[in-house]
Amino acid sequence: MKKSLKLVLLNSTLVVGLMATVLSAVQAPVLGKSKETSYLIAFKKDNLPNDFEEQIEDAGGEVETVVEEIGIVSASSDDPNFLDKLRESTDVLAAEEELEIHLDEEDPEAADGQPITDIPQPDWDDPDQNYHDLQWDVKRVTHDFDSHEISKGDSDTVVGIIDTGLDFDHPDLKKNADEKGSKTFVPGTDDAWDENGHGTHVAGTIAADGKVLGIGPKLTVRAYRVFGATGGAQQSWITDALVAAANDKVDVVNMSLGGWRWMAQNYGEKGDSASIVAYKRAVQYAVKKGVTVVVAAGNDSRDLGSLHDMQEYWKDTYGLDIKGPSRVVPAQLPGVITVSSSNEWSKDQIAFYSNYGNPIDIAAPGGDNGPEYDALYREDPKGDYLDKRDFRYRALSTWPTYLPPYFTSNLKGYAYMHGTSMAAPKVAGIAAVIKSEHPNYSPAQVAALIRKTAVDYGKKGQDKYFGAGEANIFEALED
Repeated sequence: MKKSLKLVLLNSTLVVGLMATVLSAVQAPVLGKSKETSYLIAFKKDNLPNDFEEQIEDAGGEVETVVEEIGIVSASSDDPNFLDKLRESTDVLAAEEELEIHLDEEDPEAADGQPITDIPQPDWDDPDQNYHDLQWDVKRVTHDFDSHEISKGDSDTVVGIIDTGLDFDHPDLKKNADEKGSKTFVPGTDDAWDENGHGTHVAGTIAADGKVLGIGPKLTVRAYRVFGATGGAQQSWITDALVAAANDKVDVVNMSLGGWRWMAQNYGEKGDSASIVAYKRAVQYAVKKGVTVVVAAGNDSRDLGSLHDMQEYWKDTYGLDIKGPSRVVPAQLPGVITVSSSNEWSKDQIAFYSNYGNPIDIAAPGGDNGPEYDALYREDPKGDYLDKRDFRYRALSTWPTYLPPYFTSNLKGYAYMHGTSMAAPKVAGIAAVIKSEHPNYSPAQVAALIRKTAVDYGKKGQDKYFGAGEANIFEALED
């Protein structure tokens, strides 16, 4: 079955469907406009002009978010001519309606694969009970946890997770989760607690230390919350969060999110869109501050290096004939480590949903639905065979203890999920452990060691599916 897509206001949609769990958004046709619209503005210089607020007000807008370090501002206006007026300013590089990402959970349908119910529920009073043997993905990239004998990371090394927040009281995370340093960028919220589950799952992969184990069980994880329980995340919130994480001197950032963007600020125009400018500047800012930025490749089964494949995406999904190039960001930005998703059962094929192409730097286990489903999907991507899904091939990690179980199992506090969202934090954890062992390494040096010590899957050498291969922290520590 093809993934479910939903068109919403503010040029947004979520590409988290039946195939994947990466948080995504695309620039889609507008079906309607509220009285007041949000806009993203990229000024020509990183340092904002002294009168930027006055310029926005004179055009009929009101400033909402200011990311002064990189010259990015969001504003709201009910004036239909706001953009035209604003673009008259020689200080403005690009401006557009602001894009927003929305959460949309996978839908367990009647013909769906059955939830896993034969795993014992967690007994928090039993320190000997654990699910380590079920963590095929973490076991593989740690050489059956052997890397933990060399290094588990350290608490001084911080991974910033730009996502839905964290369950700071989860028994497997509370020793490592930095609630005090965490921040929310969601208006109307005053904390970074996870009301969705995605961020907690990502955090467990990186630093869990309990019934499940992360890549670096002694690392510190910090939440930069940009999603509510069901609401969206505006581009400016994500950009602001990345800049804030860099200012907070985190060592690594994990971004299991992303989306499709037209290169031009409006269809048919030339020049980067404001959203691409914002992403580029934020990543460059973070990298210059010494932050290694790890991102998910996305879950559209598309070749990110093929103009035809990307144009076909727009045609298949929205019926739009896009003549010019588009990009998945931040996956296709310079300076990031872009991660595709491998699976448990094959060293030749990546997960069926994973994007691929020349932007891929490395692969990591993100799980899938098993070889039977994979074969059916590759034969007919639009077929209906949800009953063939085997959730045991997905990745097990932490889940908020106060939320209902995720539909793939009846477990409390843990969940099986899949997607490049689950692959990226493996690499973020690896990068952080490397950084804990080599504090002076630059982001480029960290990335180089990850590539150098990857296990070569697929075609020999660099390829468009696995990049340099599947990341492996044991090999990196042994190098």
